[in-house]
Amino acid sequence: MNKRSGFMFRAAVGAAAALSLFATGCGATTTGGSAEGGDTASVEEGFKVGLLLPESQTARYEEYDKPYFTESLKELCQKCELRYQNADQETSKQQSQAEAMLTSGVDVLVLDAVDAEAASGIVKNAKSQGVPVVAYDRLAQGGVDYYVSFDNRRVGEVQGQSLLQALDEQGNGDDAQIVMINGSPTDPNAAKFKEGAHAVLDGQVEIAAEYDTPGWNANEAQTEMEQAITSIGADNIDGVYVANDGMAAGVVAALKGAGVDDLPPITGQDAEIAGIHRIISGEQYMTVYKAIRQEAQVAAEMAVAAATGKKYQAQSDDLALTKVEDGDGKSVESVLIEPVPVTVDDIEDTVISDGFYTVDEICTQRYQDTDFCQGIDQG
Repeated sequence: MNKRSGFMFRAAVGAAAALSLFATGCGATTTGGSAEGGDTASVEEGFKVGLLLPESQTARYEEYDKPYFTESLKELCQKCELRYQNADQETSKQQSQAEAMLTSGVDVLVLDAVDAEAASGIVKNAKSQGVPVVAYDRLAQGGVDYYVSFDNRRVGEVQGQSLLQALDEQGNGDDAQIVMINGSPTDPNAAKFKEGAHAVLDGQVEIAAEYDTPGWNANEAQTEMEQAITSIGADNIDGVYVANDGMAAGVVAALKGAGVDDLPPITGQDAEIAGIHRIISGEQYMTVYKAIRQEAQVAAEMAVAAATGKKYQAQSDDLALTKVEDGDGKSVESVLIEPVPVTVDDIEDTVISDGFYTVDEICTQRYQDTDFCQGIDQG
């Protein structure tokens, strides 16, 4: 099995093993349901699970996270009822959604916070009612029970390493100038991406301009890149570190708007289909593939464990619990999944091999003439 693939296989094995594990625990006392701990939740009878996602601008949440979590929860607990809301990047809206879910009697919350610090109110409110909280993708403050995400500092490192590789391939060595378009300042993951990228890039290139982008907004990223072009000059920008694929679209638009035909190497993240298309057409150098199905599956396993009073049990060594410190300095039991860098040379062995996309989804009519689509078997 290719070292970059195998996520789908491990996910299927893990789901089967977890289903067997939780089926033997029916009727266990829950940590949730009431502050007194008097209620119970069991896989056999089913219970209510609340899923709160942060926004819909990034394609992954509605297209992948929600359906993958729904599928995994169903495999673990057929009678469980999922309550779902998306906050559309509004902190107050997410707080209201959480309050409504708690009022409706959910037994566990799975929370991907819009604002990790502000979400501490949600976490503390849930815990005061005896409802455990699983932090999903972003580590909310307030003392969550479990956290699952990717090794976010590592994401920034592989982005930075890929950018240095691209600059080296183009013959731009120690004197290269780059622009950094980082993620949202309210997202703790963005801070980790930024930290990892700086650890690799500092001292290797000149960072001529750097921005933190509110809400991961592509239009904001485009404006920031336009400002950088005005300040530095388009011809003096050798590469662009961009924290995700959505913002990379804005950066590409800004460069093209400035008349740049030969685009500098641009990084990304999330392996969005638009990002993959930009990679095969030469507009973006790389993205970061994160096995969202695996992340959602672990979150579902954690939610079922927490709701039934059990401890999460890893189904493989690479999903074993570790300790992560949250913004309040509290230690949280966590699973951190390894991110995978993807250039045009890696697409077949990652997003296609793992079933994230099919060849037909990538090689649409518009991209049939690219070297990638010409060189891959489309039969």
